[in-house]
Amino acid sequence: MGLDERAATESGRSGPGDRRPRTRRHLALRWRRTVLAALITAAVVFPLSGAAQPEIPAPRPAAIASVTAATLGEVYGANRANAVEASRMAAAHGDTGRAAADRSLAAPSRHLLAFDGRGAGRATEVFGDLAHADRIAVLVPGSDTSLETYGRFRATALALRHQLAQDAPTGPRTAVVAWLGYKTPGTVSATVTTTGRAEEAAPELREFIRQLRGVVGRDAQVSLVCHSYGSVVCGRAAAGLDVDDIALVGSPGTGADSAADLRTRARVWAARGADDWVANVPHVSADLFGTTVGFGTDPVSPAFGARVFTAGDGGHSDYFAPGSASLANLARIVLGEASEVTRA
Repeated sequence: MGLDERAATESGRSGPGDRRPRTRRHLALRWRRTVLAALITAAVVFPLSGAAQPEIPAPRPAAIASVTAATLGEVYGANRANAVEASRMAAAHGDTGRAAADRSLAAPSRHLLAFDGRGAGRATEVFGDLAHADRIAVLVPGSDTSLETYGRFRATALALRHQLAQDAPTGPRTAVVAWLGYKTPGTVSATVTTTGRAEEAAPELREFIRQLRGVVGRDAQVSLVCHSYGSVVCGRAAAGLDVDDIALVGSPGTGADSAADLRTRARVWAARGADDWVANVPHVSADLFGTTVGFGTDPVSPAFGARVFTAGDGGHSDYFAPGSASLANLARIVLGEASEVTRA
């Protein structure tokens, strides 16, 4: 570009051949390169700050032959007993925080479909009468969810459970399942910028839904409610998954270019609160050294093709806030009231 053309472009005037559209394209390409460079830097730098933490001793998960409607009581009891032992071992190791978390999960009122106290820990908890439920919501959490932080994830499940009970006091029968069935990435880590953890989690989620169907039967409606990085997990697991609805909230992307690319028969929903910082996440995707960095198309964009519903003015952690538009709409989705969902 000559000096006269550059001056014209910078001043907003058109020079010979008017290069302004081309300049915009160059700026867009430069922005994409900058974003990808930042992601690559994160992938290289963050692991250096993520030194391995000492392993917390815990027993192997309880040996359970099968999970059916008839054996749910036995399954819950076996997993509570395992959590008791995990709490004892963590306390002996000097980890009072983990010991308290395990002890809470071992309470007689808790209904654990699965529990594993090793590492960051995993737990799957049921709220409601799963054996007789007609509508089931399965919540999939995002980053930084572990046994130590499980309380906040449980709070979201309880909020949805209460909303369902309020909206359908006489039926249909509902249950909510909090599925912490994978090792979530840290919010400040390279893993949160890639699909790696989601790729590892997807087979686990598929297997869980298969087992769940063995408990609730083929006629029950199952909805996946996927928050933040959990939406990447749901996106990777979606193909062939036996669910009726997939709701993505606060999603950075699914790793797919469109809802159709998820290859699911389920209705795909998406929402983002007006104050959610995830709106600023660049929607790019690139293969770097065999790893997919970034998550592609924005799920609330028209290009993705999801059923976009209103989520109100909340932030990234407000989708399950009592009284919120997002919680009300999520309950309608779970209850099969698609026509009642307020669309954005």
